[in-house]
Amino acid sequence: MHVDLLTLYFLAIGTLFASAGMTLWEHRTHPKRSKELKILAGGYGTLGVGVALAIWRHLLPGAWGGAVSNGVIVTGYLLVAHGLAVMNGRQYRVASAAILVLLALAWAIAGARGQDVMWLYLSAIPISVASAMATRELLRNDVLKWAQARRIAVIVTGVHALLYAFRACVLPWLAAHYGQALLPLVSEITMYEGVLYSVVLPMTLLRLVRDETHGQLLQESQTDYLTRLGNRRWFFEEGARVLGRAGTRERVALLAFDLDRFKAINDRYGHQAGDAVLQTFADIARSEMSPDAVLARIGGEEFAALLAGHDSGRARVIGERIAERFAQTVAHHVDGVSVRATVSIGLAQIDPQAGAKSETQPETQPAPQPRTPSQNASAALADLLQAADAALYGAKSRGGNRLELAQRARRSENA
Repeated sequence: MHVDLLTLYFLAIGTLFASAGMTLWEHRTHPKRSKELKILAGGYGTLGVGVALAIWRHLLPGAWGGAVSNGVIVTGYLLVAHGLAVMNGRQYRVASAAILVLLALAWAIAGARGQDVMWLYLSAIPISVASAMATRELLRNDVLKWAQARRIAVIVTGVHALLYAFRACVLPWLAAHYGQALLPLVSEITMYEGVLYSVVLPMTLLRLVRDETHGQLLQESQTDYLTRLGNRRWFFEEGARVLGRAGTRERVALLAFDLDRFKAINDRYGHQAGDAVLQTFADIARSEMSPDAVLARIGGEEFAALLAGHDSGRARVIGERIAERFAQTVAHHVDGVSVRATVSIGLAQIDPQAGAKSETQPETQPAPQPRTPSQNASAALADLLQAADAALYGAKSRGGNRLELAQRARRSENA
């Protein structure tokens, strides 16, 4: 089915205004991206106005019609690129102003005699540059997930940049060799691609923002509100994944922490002081562990850390360093009194050399029922935490402010 050029223009205008409206509506749902969505909506709307002006550009005298409509269209593309740059914490204000000034000078130099060359060929240069800027920002974004929607957005903006680069650099040569009959065909192809751009890019960018918001909500649901560490649910989910990846190939150690006499701190100094103690401990523990450690607050004053690739010796050094720093740190001041606290730690380990069994397991066990790898990893994590908890209570029974190895781990070290 053949669609005439004017119909394609109206399709582009309609889809651009619809995309602007949907994007503007979405900004209320995503407050963290409200500014960026407003800029993108402004870009789509400006593009729609520019395409509408292009239809009636001949009504203005001389080159004014082409210059104004081209300037408005380029402004729309620059707003889209600027909105994507703002997502990355950058801006394109100076670059955008420079491009628009150069475009205005080009139209002024071309004048009425050169307006056809400007409209057919040279006006595509700033559009190609702006689209390339948008592609660059999508590729550089460190926040948005590299998912299918992002790949599609990169392809759409990249193809758009290449198409307009073709119009500016290759089409003049083709027209000179094969005649002006090519121009209507290229114009129709450009408009078809423009309609796709006006639909696909806004939809994929909205999908990216929605996915980002969903990811943030998921992260919040897995994060302890006070310490900003993972919560109990996240610890067991992520810990099971870590154990599943480790399998029988590497050692995994678990440190269980419990702040000593924490209830007495709350009763004597108040919950504000207790919260400060918890936050101080979380900061110290986080600073002593590598980024890949699975560190979480799993109870009121209880914490746990799963350390893949660590034997009991390395894990013990980390645990004792945390205990020492925490005991020496003033977590809070109440009426001029320094609030200090200590922590008891239990340490257990899974050693692949021991047949991938927890070092606290008994020598003989009944044959287990068949389980999935995920169930095996979850059960192994629960056993490991139980062993570390038993060692932790041993540390508390000895006065606290110390680290105790799980019994089986201690025997293996002394063997």
